[in-house]
Amino acid sequence: MKRRAGRTVVIGAGLAGLSAAVHLAAAGREVVVVEARDEPGGCCAVAGLGSHNFDVGPSVLTMPGLLAETFAAAGEDMDSWLPLRRLDPSYRLAFADGSHLDVVPELEAMTDHVRELCGPAEAARYRRYRDLLERMFREEWPAFIDADMTRLRSLARPLALLRLASMGGFRRLDRLAAAHLTDERLIRAHTFQALYAGMSPQRALGIYAVIAHMDTVGGVYFPRSGGMHAVPAALAALLEKLQVPILYGTRAVQVTTGGQGVTGVRLDSGEHLTATHAVMAGDRFTARSILPRGAADWRLTRPRFSPSCLVLHIALDRRPPGQAHHTLHFGRAWESTFEALERGRPQPDPSILLTCPDDDQPKLSALEPAPNLTGADWRQLRPRLEERLLGRLEELGYGDLSGRPRLVLDPPAWQRLGHTAGTPFALDHRFTQTAWFRPSGAAPRVPGLHFAGMHTAPGVGVPPVLVSGRLAARRILKETS
Repeated sequence: MKRRAGRTVVIGAGLAGLSAAVHLAAAGREVVVVEARDEPGGCCAVAGLGSHNFDVGPSVLTMPGLLAETFAAAGEDMDSWLPLRRLDPSYRLAFADGSHLDVVPELEAMTDHVRELCGPAEAARYRRYRDLLERMFREEWPAFIDADMTRLRSLARPLALLRLASMGGFRRLDRLAAAHLTDERLIRAHTFQALYAGMSPQRALGIYAVIAHMDTVGGVYFPRSGGMHAVPAALAALLEKLQVPILYGTRAVQVTTGGQGVTGVRLDSGEHLTATHAVMAGDRFTARSILPRGAADWRLTRPRFSPSCLVLHIALDRRPPGQAHHTLHFGRAWESTFEALERGRPQPDPSILLTCPDDDQPKLSALEPAPNLTGADWRQLRPRLEERLLGRLEELGYGDLSGRPRLVLDPPAWQRLGHTAGTPFALDHRFTQTAWFRPSGAAPRVPGLHFAGMHTAPGVGVPPVLVSGRLAARRILKETS
């Protein structure tokens, strides 16, 4: 349905909303961004603890080309707005037997690391598996990730589906990796990323091997200053140059409609912003109260949420010597830990992701996967798991950190930050919540109403939410061209 090219109101100044706003403004459209908080970022937020600032959202930045494309849409060079550096290594993987593997994106260097850890035969198998990941990524990206999934016909890509099936994309992820690799450590190195999609490697489909491709092959990046929050800060600054107002500390209370669809957005101040389009770029469940009746989506009838996490952000006196930016300490157990998580119980032997940025504020963030609020009593779990995590850090050689200043984020805290079910990872990516089966990016019964963010396709993570914003903008531009 063609609509006139009027104002678009973007609700939420997270990465998805900022992406949508930049692409629309760069195309010459009038845009206003409404943000309830006092700064941009959404999930990619920052929190202070004394003299330390902590990124309390994503810590892994992959596919920086997507950010570069966002700046380029406005005729700008990303490097002048947001200088990035590639982390070396991308991850340090520390195994329970005392061995470790530094993950780097260069083929020959990574093959050498695998050869030193696992032997020449496994190194040869790794090269073949890496080639498979690259082929799967090339197939999936245009067909299912950077693709508009708002119409049923978007699911009909038979050739792409057949090619993915032939590569093992519809096997379970752990079985796909085990069919090509034999060393358990290397299999874990290429399957733990399933948790980013809210699934265990035993339940995730092989198509999610592309997440491993994004960070093990594409590399992991980090802003040269300002932490991860520098990403939304730079996008917001770009919008300021594009003369797009961002109304901070302002809450949208109702998306208004008329006979032809969206007519505007009413704010908590009482002001009504007239508009022909609205982009809801936030949690789909907390947003229900402000959406018109026709915005309901049958895909949200029985939602399945991802597990959550317990995160300790700890202020240090000095950075641990020789520490990588990201270190993943694997536990001895594997399958049993995921089985516990799926039953809503804490993992008995969790793997822990440590983030230790190399900046002038020595700090350490420790993340442990944990059950969300749908089946766990966190009033009892919080003190026990916090004490256990501190004990694990001491066992791993980080010293007694129990007396250090720390900021703790558990599922109740995530819920207070606006994340339904107390998980910052939104809906999980089981088959029935993937691609077309994920909540739609457009409300078919409310012309002009679009969605962006983790709860719509392509899904969770920095690259997918940036894509979701671009897709929302693309739909609006197509509707009004």
